[in-house]
Amino acid sequence: MTTRAGRALRMAYVVAMVAGVAFFVMSVTLLGVWPGRVLDRQVRTMSPERALGLTVSEERGRAIYGREGCAYCHTQQIRFVHADMRRFGAPTLAWETRFDYPHLWGTRRIGPDLARAGSVRTDDWHFAHLFAPRSVVTDSVMPSYAWLFDGSPDRPLQGARDLVVYLQSLGRARELAGPDGEARARERCDCAGDHTMQMAFGSALNASPARTRTSGTDVPVLPISVNERRGRQLYAANCASCHGPRGAGDGPAAASLVPAPSDLSSHEYATARIVDALWNGVAGTAMQAWRDYPPDDLAALTGVVQGFHVGQDAAVPDSLLATGERVYVANCVQCHGRDGRGDGSAAGEFTIAPTNFRTQRPSMNSSLRALREGVRGTRMASWTGRLSESEIVAVAAYVRSLYESNGGR
Repeated sequence: MTTRAGRALRMAYVVAMVAGVAFFVMSVTLLGVWPGRVLDRQVRTMSPERALGLTVSEERGRAIYGREGCAYCHTQQIRFVHADMRRFGAPTLAWETRFDYPHLWGTRRIGPDLARAGSVRTDDWHFAHLFAPRSVVTDSVMPSYAWLFDGSPDRPLQGARDLVVYLQSLGRARELAGPDGEARARERCDCAGDHTMQMAFGSALNASPARTRTSGTDVPVLPISVNERRGRQLYAANCASCHGPRGAGDGPAAASLVPAPSDLSSHEYATARIVDALWNGVAGTAMQAWRDYPPDDLAALTGVVQGFHVGQDAAVPDSLLATGERVYVANCVQCHGRDGRGDGSAAGEFTIAPTNFRTQRPSMNSSLRALREGVRGTRMASWTGRLSESEIVAVAAYVRSLYESNGGR
């Protein structure tokens, strides 16, 4: 090899090395340093002045979340794509994760995104899900975390409690920022011409179809004809885990939920009542909403639920109803309302709304049991210390007489 050729070869090696180092530096700068600076600026300018951080318990729960590998299957980042926005809500802003180090965004969605998990499910649902996932989600592939409990889902150890309070904190900071926080972030993002960034402010903050909403909100009209087979399939896949295969409220998860799932077989429901529960959920309970299902499926499920009731009504003397009405007016109207619609003067103070007897008629045995024992997990207390047995029987019969199969419309 000539001297000139050797020099050219060495020069080629030097050029390749310099180019490689330059490319590496440029890659790190463009893919690491520069995006980091952009995110830091967004966090500083768009964050509320006093963003709420995690409590000590929530910090411990976050550590357990990371330790148990939850981020391998769950993301905590709603991306700036329409599919994410339709399913989960507004895209995640950088400031929402300002206290996360290291971050737990995750990269796979074997399970649902958890960026807005807080306030979607109740604590007891989370405990049941952690202890035995398939007891509440029939087709779940999540492993059990039974070692976080003392033998049953209603006996969580501190680790389970910490993990659940952390899950309930997800999405909270932006919700608490409220409209003022959204307006501040939008103003300071300096992105009026950035269509992608504007997507973070143009949709509902939490679009989870399972999140409960105010009763009666935007309920769809159901078709008259129903597919009974489809209804049974949907019920077995989504409802039997709590309400039981025959609607008796004895599903695998029932024992750990408070209040307990309704015994559908001991109640007669107007169509309006069932549709409202399916579309809006039941606030304060583990009964989620099912807004991700079309009206045809909701109609099929409604038919299944109504088919569980097989009770026959016995004739009730007018004198008994008259006594029951007097007892009801004296003791029940503050919660259930004068006409039994669950709209009494105190109803707005309760997380779980009082029963609307116009759209839901309990069996006589169920009505008596509620009056004698109360309903665990609700404000419905036992009345045995205030009412005589004859008065309890009379008011139990009276509230059943208020039912209207058309929902009182």
